[in-house]
Amino acid sequence: MTRPTPSRGRRRAPTRMERAAGRAAALQKPRVVLALLLLLALTCVLLLDGYLRAEVGGDQRVRTGAGSGDVPDKVLDGGPILTFRGGRATSVSVPAKTIALTFDDGPDPTWTPKVLEILRKYDIPGTFFLVGSMVSRHPGIVRTMVDQGNEVGIHTFTHIDLSYQSDARVKREMEQTQLALAGAAGITTTLFRAPYSSETDAIDNYSWPVYKKLGADGYTSVFVDTDSDDWKRPGVSKIIKWATPKDGKGAAVLFHDAGGERSQTVAALPRYIEKMRAKGYTFTTVSGVMGQRDATGAAGAPRDGTPAGSSDLSGLQAAHHTATGTTLYEGRALIVAVAVAEWTVPALSALLIVVGVAVMGRFAMMLALARRHHRQRNRRRFGWGPPVTRPVSVIVPAYNEKECIAGTLRSLARSTHPIEIIVVDDGSTDGTAEIAESLGLPNVRVVRQRNAGKPAALNNGVRHASHDIVVMMDGDTVFEPDTVRQLVQPFADPEVGAVAGNAKVGNRDTVIGAWQHIEYVMGFNLDRRMYDLLRCMPTIPGAIGAFRREAVLGVGGMSDDTLAEDTDITIALHRAGRRVVYQEHARAWTEAPGSLGQLWSQRYRWSYGTMQALWKHRKSLTDRGPSGRFGRVGMPLVVLFQIVTPLFAPLIDVFTVYSMIFIDLRAALLAWLAVLGVQLLCAAYAFRLDREKYRYLLMMPLQQLAYRQLMYLVLIHSSITALTGGRLRWQKLKRTGEVGTAAGVG
Repeated sequence: MTRPTPSRGRRRAPTRMERAAGRAAALQKPRVVLALLLLLALTCVLLLDGYLRAEVGGDQRVRTGAGSGDVPDKVLDGGPILTFRGGRATSVSVPAKTIALTFDDGPDPTWTPKVLEILRKYDIPGTFFLVGSMVSRHPGIVRTMVDQGNEVGIHTFTHIDLSYQSDARVKREMEQTQLALAGAAGITTTLFRAPYSSETDAIDNYSWPVYKKLGADGYTSVFVDTDSDDWKRPGVSKIIKWATPKDGKGAAVLFHDAGGERSQTVAALPRYIEKMRAKGYTFTTVSGVMGQRDATGAAGAPRDGTPAGSSDLSGLQAAHHTATGTTLYEGRALIVAVAVAEWTVPALSALLIVVGVAVMGRFAMMLALARRHHRQRNRRRFGWGPPVTRPVSVIVPAYNEKECIAGTLRSLARSTHPIEIIVVDDGSTDGTAEIAESLGLPNVRVVRQRNAGKPAALNNGVRHASHDIVVMMDGDTVFEPDTVRQLVQPFADPEVGAVAGNAKVGNRDTVIGAWQHIEYVMGFNLDRRMYDLLRCMPTIPGAIGAFRREAVLGVGGMSDDTLAEDTDITIALHRAGRRVVYQEHARAWTEAPGSLGQLWSQRYRWSYGTMQALWKHRKSLTDRGPSGRFGRVGMPLVVLFQIVTPLFAPLIDVFTVYSMIFIDLRAALLAWLAVLGVQLLCAAYAFRLDREKYRYLLMMPLQQLAYRQLMYLVLIHSSITALTGGRLRWQKLKRTGEVGTAAGVG
């Protein structure tokens, strides 16, 4: 009974293979997203770390010379504590014989604990105006500070002069510091001291609106009466002298517990405290001063008889508020994020050094061994043995290669070496087999099979081969007339079991093509020269490779265990004791992916397949003999140079951008250009060896900025797939056939 024909407009039900391909694609999308999220996370960590490390310098205004006509005289001539209760500006002075010790720019992991220990020893409190970025980096110090009975105020998040910032920036600086305090000590504060501020008479028309705005938000701005100028490091005696109020007056005294080398401050502080106590002074906090004012109604002795200058807990409690709700949880999240950044960035910096050394070491080794390989193989007297003149079999696996197959077969027909050509049509649906047969070329056989994949097609071709040497190529590849003859000459050496040819990018006139051309010449062929001399060649390219037929059959043929059957068979031959060499003069021209999407698919398959092959042959690490040689030499080199180093090499670019933004633009740019210069030198030498045109190297800087990042994402994607146990299907690339003639070779 025949199945009824679907009515017009009904969609055809997908086949089983289409459904499987759809499921595979659906599984890959989350992994792509995860790879992008990892990159985004790294970027965020670096941005956060850079933001936290904004420099804290000496107390200097960004601009000077502004007028103060808008500032009330009572503020300019008033005390160091400025409030806006009821919307009115009110100044509070420190009572006589009273000192409010204040410290700016902390916390610092070296100096702040020493200052705290001195205050604890003398049982006096201090008021610390903290930089939010430092709070988030050293939360434990802030907890100790608060638990010890000291009070804290805001000194902005990045130690920036707020006088010239937008309202949004001012708000952000305050809120971020409050979050840092909430996460570090579970509190918020109402005290504020502006960076680069001094006495009240320094308030000008630029800073006054900021103080009014913050006052309306409930903040108390704190200035100084006496400045120790300890940040200038004038010597202990001068610090003590400059910090001493005159004529028994009370004062808010400024010291620094961070922002530089503070050994003089630490040395001066005990002597200063003892000197002022000997003069009858007492010490309090800013909140203590305000509490005394509230108790008396004016600066002076408290009404309840509390000694002037003693610490007032009610004032301290008024300045500190317990953080709750969203503020508390966001603050804790900030502290955790900063802790991650604080650990990640140094770790990545150390890793960058390792990667940099490995990259430079690789370049040096490649150049040295490539030069030796070229000189050795191009000596006038060099030879593999008697010339190999016997016929060989060329196997061309083809699946839907109608655009390319004719050019591929015509190039083989011009071969100067006797060959038979076996086209294995792997279930093509576009007439590939018919095109091959219609050409009427001599010595061409077309073998048809159901679609089973490239490894199965290659094995079928090996079974049908008439000769003991088989050449394998892709259906989109073009050989030069002398390619086969050059490729098979190493088989004169009975130790040689396989030969890797020199794969070239034919469609190199586009940006993507030029990038891949540079990669093929420098990254692949220069590598193969090195691996040849070390006798651990990891991959015979699928575009051009030759094998002893019995060697292929001896290792079980081409395997479909991995997506990199070329790497798999190469390692298997090493483990079987066969030597694999590189023949630079055997050139094949292949069509590289023409779009970023196709390039991603190809390199994803390559990198994932390589990981599969390395895992499959992991026992070579403990093998003896030739197999053990590959495990001891080849395996570590491939893992280091083809997985680990490329995966982390973009750190060079990432840290360059980081350094340009947050450290030193000129130095970072020069360092990046130096690395690029080394890469250009290596690439130029590789181009010289392959007799390529240097003009393509003009694309190399752009390749380093864009192409390498793409390969980085591909490697992350592949690594995630491998770690999560995913399995990819073979992905057929779209071909144009533009490399199918000699015109594509140039």
